[in-house]
Amino acid sequence: MNKILEIYTDFIFLEDPMEPADLIFVPGSEEEALPIQAAKLWHQGYAPIVLPSGKYAKYSEGFSKDPAFETEWAYFSDILQRHQVPKERIWKEDQATFTYENALRSRQVTDQKGLQVKKAILCCQAYHARRASLYYQVCFPEAKILVCPVETKGINRDNWHQSARGIKLVLAEITHCGTQFEEILTEIKEGCPHTVEEILKDL
Repeated sequence: MNKILEIYTDFIFLEDPMEPADLIFVPGSEEEALPIQAAKLWHQGYAPIVLPSGKYAKYSEGFSKDPAFETEWAYFSDILQRHQVPKERIWKEDQATFTYENALRSRQVTDQKGLQVKKAILCCQAYHARRASLYYQVCFPEAKILVCPVETKGINRDNWHQSARGIKLVLAEITHCGTQFEEILTEIKEGCPHTVEEILKDL
């Protein structure tokens, strides 16, 4: 059993040594720990730009964490600024409603800004690291994506299998890594890649 847990743990809970990068990606969520960690990375000089992404969850009616904020991006931007990240260093993406769209629309922003991303830091929830990194890598195939995991919901690589909630979330991520990549991999195999704009039109 320990070997099986080790395989699942190593697959889901990614972490890379931090290196200087072009920007820091922060996929949308209601977890304030993500922009707080991104702010720390910014102050440590790892990247000059932070790009939070998020409108609200695809199946919700809006962003529910704080009624003062209409989107996840606005919430994250406020936290970043309260942690002394200048407003002009925070790029905006406030339309994405799920993780793949976070990555797609972040690519749209960097393309519009004329930034060729060679290396980026992905500041994401620890148990979400594998799937988030896969999506961002698909959308930034030419870039090196460095994962900076943030523990949320009390779930980490050491304890996830000790609670019903941790087991459910982590095993769901393993399932999603298969089912949600089926369409992407099928399109690659069939040789029909799309531009970001074309993909977004179909979402």
